[in-house]
Amino acid sequence: MADEEGFLNSCEEARRIAFSFNEPLIVHHYDADGLSSGALVAGAFIKQGKKFRRECIKKLDDEAIERYTKEKETIFVDLGGGNKRVNELKDALIIDHHQTSGVEKPQANPVLHGIDGGDELSAAGTAYCVFRVHPDLAIVGAMGDMQSPLRGMNRWVLERGVESGEVKVEEDLRFYGRYCRPLVQFLAYCDDPYLPGISYREDKATELFNDIGIKIEADGKMRVYADLSVDEKRALISAIARMLINANQLKKAEELIGESCIFPKRPHNEAFEANEFSTMLNACGRHSQPDVGVRVCLGEQSAYDEARELLRLHRRMLREGISYASSHVQDLGAFYFLDGRSRIDEGIIGTVCGMALQQRWTKPIIGISSGDNDTVKISGRAPRSLVNAGLNLGDLMAKSTTSVGGVGGGHRIAAGASIPKDKLNEFLVFSGEYISKR
Repeated sequence: MADEEGFLNSCEEARRIAFSFNEPLIVHHYDADGLSSGALVAGAFIKQGKKFRRECIKKLDDEAIERYTKEKETIFVDLGGGNKRVNELKDALIIDHHQTSGVEKPQANPVLHGIDGGDELSAAGTAYCVFRVHPDLAIVGAMGDMQSPLRGMNRWVLERGVESGEVKVEEDLRFYGRYCRPLVQFLAYCDDPYLPGISYREDKATELFNDIGIKIEADGKMRVYADLSVDEKRALISAIARMLINANQLKKAEELIGESCIFPKRPHNEAFEANEFSTMLNACGRHSQPDVGVRVCLGEQSAYDEARELLRLHRRMLREGISYASSHVQDLGAFYFLDGRSRIDEGIIGTVCGMALQQRWTKPIIGISSGDNDTVKISGRAPRSLVNAGLNLGDLMAKSTTSVGGVGGGHRIAAGASIPKDKLNEFLVFSGEYISKR
């Protein structure tokens, strides 16, 4: 049973410990939740006028642990709960939301209080509960971790953000990219819901807009959904609803309209809407420029142009990755498998798996890409129905790496690992046996 009061008490204690440090090293992950949570903690220290240093990493492995043994004070954000070797460090504080076991250092983690860190609170949300600053970044972290619709402690954070005026909730079409994605890409690369005959087909998306009389360009500029008139929006939503109903997806048609979070105090650009903001941060982190993402989070105007360039690269690579995945996903019995080595960058293999995953599937998808130092990067995604039935990908990744070497973990619905490349077959066999028993 969720103990929200106990969790918030642990967050107060974490705040006290954090601000008792003289000049800690803040170590955070490189995805959207990691960047937003790392920036939130940095922002809290800046607001207090306290000194800190900051570092972004891809994984907290043995090599990283060895480096941090030299640190007097370390704050791990979106990391640390899954590696018992943090116990070997000096003063350390963990702000995390992943599954955790055997960690003795002080830890603010919803999982320890019966709150689902994979569904009900992100690392950025946890960091907000500790420091009570930047609720907009907490929402961005949740969206980046696919925790929409917001519920549980995420809903509590959202309410605080609305009260402060930093977050506003809109009811509109739930597709990604309403403010920043050109109309054709807005429709063609929608994957929740999957649009039969349209998804991943820019030519068919263009045909649909022509059929319903919506211009995709005006004054020499590509239009976005937010540019449409009320009547144009109604026409588009009606066309999408008919498409889903004809495909016997009545429930998906009923769920087209939903909550969207915007940030009135942010510039009216990619940082204005939560999903778009999270994608920009993913682009920064996944393409080895995490500091650009942190600077955007902290409101540095000079960072936006750099982030947009990374976002353009990110979108192109995702389109290519999805195109490759559409014809290369293999059915290995217990799970679907995508071998993206030499074709899909390790930084986006998890995102591609998430986009390729279809909710009608009754099996998870596991994707791999080439990693650093003769390793294989692994990402897994599961349909929510399987997770509700008991599947736990985070447990799979943790146990498989214990068996074959490497490091892994995550959430029940989404998790990842890094293993020696010569252990891949052992990992696949282990995964097949593990999933088959669930």
